[in-house]
Parts: sequence; C-alpha cells; structure tokens
Amino acid sequence: MNILDKIIAHKRTEVAEAKSKISIAQLEKSALFGNSTFSLKSALQTEGASGIISEFKRKSPSKGIINASVQPEIVTKGYVDAGANGLSVLTDTEFFGGNFEDFGKARIANPTTPMLRKDFMIDEYQLWEAKAIGADVILLIAACLLPAEIRYLGQKAHDLGLEVLLEVHDREELEQSVCEYVDMIGVNNRNLKTFVTSIETSLELAQLIPDNFVKISESGLKNAETIQQLRAAGYQGFLIGESFMKTSNPAAALEELISELKPKIQLTE
Repeated sequence: MNILDKIIAHKRTEVAEAKSKISIAQLEKSALFGNSTFSLKSALQTEGASGIISEFKRKSPSKGIINASVQPEIVTKGYVDAGANGLSVLTDTEFFGGNFEDFGKARIANPTTPMLRKDFMIDEYQLWEAKAIGADVILLIAACLLPAEIRYLGQKAHDLGLEVLLEVHDREELEQSVCEYVDMIGVNNRNLKTFVTSIETSLELAQLIPDNFVKISESGLKNAETIQQLRAAGYQGFLIGESFMKTSNPAAALEELISELKPKIQLTE
C-alpha cells in the first residue's frame, strides 16, 4: 500500500466518523455556510496578478514536520500582504497536521481572499464541510477519484457556489478527468505515490490542458526562474507551500520571491 492509498483509507474512516457526529443539516446552519464565495479563478486572471497561491502546511508524509511553531492567522495574513492572490490551507490532520481551526483562523484574518480547502475529497459530505468553514475552492484529486466521481462532486460543488480545482499528475488523468464542472486544472509535480517531484510534469502537460481552464502548477516551485518558465508555458497560478513554510518567516520568503518576479514580469509585457 503506497502513501496515497493509506491516506484515502484513513480519510474514508474519518469522513464516516464526521458524518456520525454532525449532519449536513447542521453544517448548513453554520455561520459561514450562507456567505458568498470569492473566485480564485478570477483573482489569478487579473492583470498584474502574481499568480501565487500560498499554502499553510505544518507537515507532510514525505518531509515530516516542516514548521510547527507558526500561527495560521499570522502567516496567511502575511502572505496576502506580500502579494498572494489566493490561500491554500491544509485541513487533513493525520498526515499533514492541518485542521478546521487553522482554516477558520486564516479565514477570519483574510475575509475577502479566495481560500482553498486543501484535503483529500472523496465524499460529497466534505463539500458541505468546506462551505461551512468558509472555503471558496475545493480540490478534486484525479489520482484518488473515478472520472464519474469527479463529475458528480464537481457539480455538487458548483451547486454550493464553490469553485473546483482538479489536480492531475499525468496525461491519462487529464484526458479522463476534465469536465464542465472544473474551473482550474492543477498539475502536481509531486507524484503522490512516490512523493518524487519534477517540474517537467507541468511542462509536459501544459499544451494538453484546454485554454478555457486556468492552469496551475503545484509543488516543487522554489525560485523565480522556474515560475517564469512555467508562466511562459501558459500557467497563471503557482501553488507554493513547503519552500515558504520551511523558513522562519514564510511571508518574507514570498515577498522576496515576488520582488524577484516583478522586473521579469515587466520585461515580458
């Protein structure tokens, strides 16, 4: 059993337990459930956007503890002040050290910034959870969902006013999973079965993604040169977490990256 299989097996148990404690009707009564959502897709398409989606992540299965001393409200507010167009906050506890409390603190600190609930979505119940905690976007990972499940969950997400980021890792996943209920397509440069990272994955798939989807590159993005290379290939979004989170001041790391990007962005206009 690989890492992804272990995560999904645990997630099924976790979701079943959550369902037994809190009903969908109760989730719909949450204070944030009826709030309007903010579009990450639009934010990334805005002229002059940095394209950066900054992630708050305490740990990962491959690296263990990345940064245990940070506070989500401080880090995420710093990200936005530094120029992030969107936020990604992990809510998986067992493998990534995240939780709804982290997401809630980040939501309060950034009331109008598009926020992605980063988790392994396998059941429509989790969409109601996402709406109840104030998420704007949910993630559907092709590696752990059938194409029919992606369509079903994508449609349900849209019904709730949530945007959908579809994550793929190879050409087969892309061709089988793309549908009208997806808003953005993210190419994860990290193989979720081996956790090996390669930017070539994004470069190889760039031209295969239909232009009506916003293209996002995820994982292994460490410098301005890489982002410029991906931007030239058609990517408008860049999800970055670990390279920021492993520093003592994640927001300062983002600010430095954006400062390195700005001269290059101006030269290409």
